[in-house]
Amino acid sequence: MSALVQVIAALIATCLVVVGLLEIFAYRNPRLYPIFVIEPDDQDAVRMWAICVGFYNLVFAAGIFLGLALLHWGDPAAGRALVLFLTGAHVLLGIVLVAVQPRLWRSAIGEALPPAVLLGLTFA
Repeated sequence: MSALVQVIAALIATCLVVVGLLEIFAYRNPRLYPIFVIEPDDQDAVRMWAICVGFYNLVFAAGIFLGLALLHWGDPAAGRALVLFLTGAHVLLGIVLVAVQPRLWRSAIGEALPPAVLLGLTFA
């Protein structure tokens, strides 16, 4: 796995950490309503969804970071598999996001494009 692909994987994982923390701790912030597509009156209704999705993102990020660590200090094949599976999953999740909520196409691009680039560079 090239250094460029590893850097992209680390950036993807870092973004997942940031987004996960925002989903867990800041979904009630009015400035983030457009990102999370919620209304002020819906905060209590989306609490479980926002926190669970936030933790999903943190777990995905941890898996990518673990994969990168295994590439260097453990089992490179397992590390590569983790990075490719977890980033590949986000390509699919981005497609699902835009299919379910087309107005979130920008978020879907942000979720799917960097992992798609990573996969393209890996298998090109």
